[in-house]
Amino acid sequence: MTSPAKFKKDKEIIAEYDTQVKEIRTQLTEQMKCLDQQCELRVQLLQDLQDFFRKKAEIEMDYSRNLEKLAERFLAKTRSTKDQQFKKDQNVLSPVNCWNLLLNQVKRESRDHTTLSDIYLNNIIPRFVQVSEDSGRLFKKSKEVGQQLQDDLMKVLNELYSVMKTYHMYNADSISAQSKLKEAEKQEEKQFGKSVKQEDRQTPRSPDSSSNVRIEEKHVRRSSVKKIEKMKEKRQAKYTENKLKAIKARNEYLLALEATNASVFKYYIHDLSDLIDQCCDLGYHASLNRALRTFLSAELNLEQSKHEGLDAIENAVENLDATSDKQRLMEMYNNVFCPPMKFEFQPH
Repeated sequence: MTSPAKFKKDKEIIAEYDTQVKEIRTQLTEQMKCLDQQCELRVQLLQDLQDFFRKKAEIEMDYSRNLEKLAERFLAKTRSTKDQQFKKDQNVLSPVNCWNLLLNQVKRESRDHTTLSDIYLNNIIPRFVQVSEDSGRLFKKSKEVGQQLQDDLMKVLNELYSVMKTYHMYNADSISAQSKLKEAEKQEEKQFGKSVKQEDRQTPRSPDSSSNVRIEEKHVRRSSVKKIEKMKEKRQAKYTENKLKAIKARNEYLLALEATNASVFKYYIHDLSDLIDQCCDLGYHASLNRALRTFLSAELNLEQSKHEGLDAIENAVENLDATSDKQRLMEMYNNVFCPPMKFEFQPH
């Protein structure tokens, strides 16, 4: 039987292994929870982006309508004037040109903000919807793959446990068989020494009856020695058998240990990284990049259009010139501003 010290050692080994496996199992559970949380955060982020751009599209459209109303309010006054020719003539004057450019800029901004609102609603938001749907499908698939990888890893750990237990069992049997063999060897040595001493004490001067007794005793001793030798041979064979089993189990344990460590390393270093890269994040960042670049492009186009209009207004402002306007006005209405004919002397 295994000694209490050995039994305690076996229990400690199993407890240590169970603790290590429990820690790994806890990690695996937390990994799935972490991926779940990342998926939830991603879905929430994409939903917030959709809500944000939907609201921004409404604001842009409202702003566009208000700009349109503002421009139409003053353009209507221009169109309703009775003296259209006068208004037309006034356009050549620099202040009126600035005014017209201001109104045109407002209408331009109105159109641009309508376009921006349309891009938000019909381009950017659908992109986020698609990314959200794709991410959900990919995460579901990645979770299945991750669970399979974890199941495979736990299977390897369970196999290691079984191989380790087998090795410990055979090794304990080998130690026990070795102990029994040593015990048989001691009995053999003891019996052999006892027989030698008894033979040394015996003398040939004894009567026939005594001789018969000695022969009987000698026969008993030989029988006892043979029994011990036979027991020793059996125990030697048992020890050899158990020793070979223990050696084989130890080799299998070492191979399983190496394979398990390789599997654990592969899972933590390669499989997890590949799972996140190829499943959880496949195309997510690229799709988000394209959607946000569409937003940036639309905003930059809006700014460019606005700057072009403002440049035109700036140019008109720089060309505000009272002298030139006076000259143009007098040229347009030459018949009004030209000097009258000189008064001639009228004889009486």
